Amino acid sequence: MCSSKSEYTESLSYKNTLYAVEPSVYIVGAGPGDPDLLTVKAQKLLAVADVILFADSLIPEQILELCRKDAEIIRTANQTLEEILAIMIDRVRSQHKSLVRLHSGDPSLYSAIHEQMHLLAEANIPFEVIPGISAFQAAAAKLKVELTVPGLVQTIILTRISGRTEVPANEELATLAAHQASLCLYLSARHVENAQAKLLEHYPAETPIAICFRIGWPDEKIRVVPLNQMAECTHKEELIRTTLYIISPALSTTKGRSRLYHPEHSHLFRSSHN
Repeated sequence: MCSSKSEYTESLSYKNTLYAVEPSVYIVGAGPGDPDLLTVKAQKLLAVADVILFADSLIPEQILELCRKDAEIIRTANQTLEEILAIMIDRVRSQHKSLVRLHSGDPSLYSAIHEQMHLLAEANIPFEVIPGISAFQAAAAKLKVELTVPGLVQTIILTRISGRTEVPANEELATLAAHQASLCLYLSARHVENAQAKLLEHYPAETPIAICFRIGWPDEKIRVVPLNQMAECTHKEELIRTTLYIISPALSTTKGRSRLYHPEHSHLFRSSHN
């Protein structure tokens, strides 16, 4: 017989979030903007951490409402990595405090945590990484699409175009576009004409693309246009930053069915229904 409240459900209740955490740096993915998309673990850490390093140019203020009332909130939009690292080391090593470093989206994508982790390890400061929802996932949900449709597309490429941060030659956009996969293009609005030209080398001009601005924020915009209108729409909407492009055959009206739930498909947990 099942209990009225499972141990798992009990562990999620907020009366159990106020647990003690070790003095450490917790690198937390805050998601694309909507505070409701924070993971449960992220919410628990925010509720108990002594110090919050807050990337205020990329993360909404509402997320701070989840923090302890007496937590030290430090805004970092105008700080260098060296300044941020010094704060981390001081609060964890000298003051024995728990510190959450909030990053937008998921820390594994374009978050500049590689160098932070390297320097923290060199300084012998313990750290943990807590994943978050990335903009491409939130955008697909808003668009109500699956980016891997059977018989149409089974690969997702996450990339950017070269700008101040160079992209390796073998990862140039035109090379990746040749796959005609679901391509999610980050950090490229300032170079949209160049991006459109490279994409048109391999995708048909009528390929639908989604232009997604500030996904999860109150002022978000989503525009779906043909690929050959990508730059025009970007300029018309005056989009410069915080813009994600999704270029994918999956955005077109199409049918596709996975074998997983097909009545003729058997697997470990179900026999076929022939």
